[in-house]
Amino acid sequence: MMSWATAFQLRQYVKASLWIVPLLGFVFGALLADAAVWLDSNVDAPPGWEYSASTASSVLSSIVGAMIALLGFVVTIGVLVVQQATSTLSPRYMRLWYRDRLQKAVLATFTGTFAFAFSLLRNVEADFVPDIGVTLAGAAVAVSLMLLLIYLNRFIHNLRPVAIASLVVRSGQSVLRRGTALAESGTLRPAVPGGEPFPPPLPGPVTLVRTERGGTIQGLQVARLRAAAERYDCVLVLPHRIGDFVPPGATLIEIHGTAPPDPPTLSGYIALGVERTIEQDPAFALRILVDIAIRALSPAVNDPTTAVQVLNHIEAFLHTVGRMEPARGYTLHDGRGRPRLVVPGRSWEDFLQLAVTEIREYGSTSVQVCRRLRAVLDALLAALPDERAVTVRTELGLLDDSVRHAFTDPARRAMALTPDRQGIGGGSPVSPDAPGRTGPGGAPDGTIGHGGHRPPQQTGP
Repeated sequence: MMSWATAFQLRQYVKASLWIVPLLGFVFGALLADAAVWLDSNVDAPPGWEYSASTASSVLSSIVGAMIALLGFVVTIGVLVVQQATSTLSPRYMRLWYRDRLQKAVLATFTGTFAFAFSLLRNVEADFVPDIGVTLAGAAVAVSLMLLLIYLNRFIHNLRPVAIASLVVRSGQSVLRRGTALAESGTLRPAVPGGEPFPPPLPGPVTLVRTERGGTIQGLQVARLRAAAERYDCVLVLPHRIGDFVPPGATLIEIHGTAPPDPPTLSGYIALGVERTIEQDPAFALRILVDIAIRALSPAVNDPTTAVQVLNHIEAFLHTVGRMEPARGYTLHDGRGRPRLVVPGRSWEDFLQLAVTEIREYGSTSVQVCRRLRAVLDALLAALPDERAVTVRTELGLLDDSVRHAFTDPARRAMALTPDRQGIGGGSPVSPDAPGRTGPGGAPDGTIGHGGHRPPQQTGP
């Protein structure tokens, strides 16, 4: 039987494929043409739907040529998207773009209309004209043109970095919500207290399951892994988190117990691929956002405003993560409350460092980026629980250090140390009396934790 990992990879291929749905449209168009010919043979066409053989042949021939041209046009747009994504956005975003349902619907409609018109054209004779089919072919052209206009509108508006950032954040937040639902069900609990090593020490003999070909962990079938551990009365520990690359021969699963289950069966519950995917990896969404921001900050692009716009969505994502309980590891228990599966996770510190580290390093010479990044951290400090404050203050201190080294002039340094939700021109994002309010760098009363300078008081926008 097909393993879960193989089925997972097959689903990934189908979702990213640009030819399967158009092929189904082609087959459906050909079958629909046969049905239209049968209908024309048994039903009289309504008045006004009658065509001569020459007119029907001309109309159908024109439709066939038009559909081929429109297919080429959509393919050209696809090539432009690839060029845009790889040059100014992030190549990682292409995994989401391949799955766009509207694009597949447009291609399927074009191929279906082509197959429908071509099949009808073969049935046009001097003594028989598929009048109903010709009319339906014209209607299919109208639907194709409408879908093309909708696709163009979406393509023009959604290829901007800020629109892509919004799409990526929504995808990542949906993955986070699924993880939150699992935690609220009571089966998912933190595996280790903060600061302790992962995985936790467990008693009993250990059997190691190693991977043969290696690859990036794309997904886990946690329910079946837990069921296998319960069936054999053991504990399964996964040393690598989703998104990690596992080299050939590395340990994939640690089995703690005296009667371990079949290793090949367990390996079939972990999907490995050539790159990360977002299905079970919300940090991959954050990775895409950071890639877009630092690409905008590169000397070749030099567009800090785009980085600021992406930081808006990164801030929204961080607030979502901050209200959850992310941990370095989790345990899944059976019905009797016994631990059966230990899986690694990402802590709040991991998410925050991924979100701000590279943007701080590449954007430290931009006043706009420094101000917006400080506004993000100040807002997190004010809105999130106290246990998140230590990490946020650490990042504020690192931002102070970067600004101090990048701006030697006191006036420009003070400007870069002032938080601003718009980067430049937006003012302070948090009121001075907001709960948990601290100055830049985590110091109280508005002083600078590392830089030694107090930003000027803002009296206007």
